[in-house]
Amino acid sequence: MSLEDVYKRNLQHRTHRAGWLRAAVLGANDGLVSTASLMIGVAAAGKNEFLLTAGLAGITAGAMSMAVGEYVSVKSQNDVEASDRLLEMEHLAADPEAELMELQHIYIARGLTPELAMQVAQEMHKKDPLEAHLRDELGQHPHTKARPVQAAIASAISFTAGGLIPFAGAFAPTVGAKFWSIVFFTLGGLIITGVVSARLAGSRILTPTVRVMLGGSLGMLITAGIGKIANISGL
Repeated sequence: MSLEDVYKRNLQHRTHRAGWLRAAVLGANDGLVSTASLMIGVAAAGKNEFLLTAGLAGITAGAMSMAVGEYVSVKSQNDVEASDRLLEMEHLAADPEAELMELQHIYIARGLTPELAMQVAQEMHKKDPLEAHLRDELGQHPHTKARPVQAAIASAISFTAGGLIPFAGAFAPTVGAKFWSIVFFTLGGLIITGVVSARLAGSRILTPTVRVMLGGSLGMLITAGIGKIANISGL
């Protein structure tokens, strides 16, 4: 098997998608649920004249919030990884023998004999000891490294795309139809989100799709109830 074949086989795995996939799926799901819940709550409260304004404001504010929140969160993760990297460099400079033995014990725990584990650890230290410790001791891999800008953009775009689905339901011709159009549009969007996320992750379709559907339906049900209470109370 050539190196090119090995590279192609590695691309079949989904781990390299983890950095942006989580942000994109979360953004789309949140865009669907939060926008739909907001608009359903407004509709249930009898404030249909504000429905489109509420939906548009919810999409805009939500997309910005998701982008900033995702950036800050992922950036914090990068800061932790950078701090661990500096600490590992200090350990290697202060006591390389202890670090070598530490790597040996890691390989022993994975099933190698003490002799073979020491041989592997020595070879790793000859090539790049810092890379070996970051990978095998701390679990830091270049293909799974968190990327804050990428995550923020993916989150904002997917939130907006998700939010536009229930927003489209608000253009139904009658007041009563608006409510149910938003619900049905949202349920359709949740099904699509669940299927796409399952396919991208390489998992079975049914379980994640049902999970997304139940969570979104619960969110809409609760806000519809609160909106109805507000309407009855005259708020």
